[in-house]
Amino acid sequence: MRILIAEDDAASRLLLSNVIARLGHEVLAVDNGDEAWSTFQVDRPQVVLTDWMMPGMDGPELCRRIRQAAQFQYTYVILVTALGERDFYLRGMEAGADDFLTKPFDKEELSVRLTVADRILSLQKEVSQLKGLLPICAYCKKIRDEANAWHPLEEYVGSRTETSFSHALCPECRTEESGTGHGGNGNGRR
Repeated sequence: MRILIAEDDAASRLLLSNVIARLGHEVLAVDNGDEAWSTFQVDRPQVVLTDWMMPGMDGPELCRRIRQAAQFQYTYVILVTALGERDFYLRGMEAGADDFLTKPFDKEELSVRLTVADRILSLQKEVSQLKGLLPICAYCKKIRDEANAWHPLEEYVGSRTETSFSHALCPECRTEESGTGHGGNGNGRR
């Protein structure tokens, strides 16, 4: 995975970078929230580990911006903090954090949390792909819904989106309709 580390403490940033690289991940490391946001927009990492308190933009604000960014790929955000109080946990979750890592961090705990992040990101990708599949009849082009009922294409799409249809004939079907094209069955179907 490509992992962005946003940590203002140089020693912590170097330690996190080394551990994550040894785990086989690509590491991008920055020392403040503003630079993290810029890097995120360009590189679109799968995981962001961000310190809570940093110069410029703090971790929760970075998390909020990541959640608001229009993107097709989900980003897993881990807030790294020495602040263990319930209020901080709730504020971080409200900002959109997926997980927390407390300082000083444990290497094995970090490894496990990254494994969970990878698993969640893989599931998210699979769900997105499955959501993009529509069971459609090869002959009549009706679409099957979640209740196994079949609907005409226009009805199915129209009831789930703001899309409306205007009907016309493409040049191939126009030729077919007039009986001079491929098949010439006169009903516009092949």
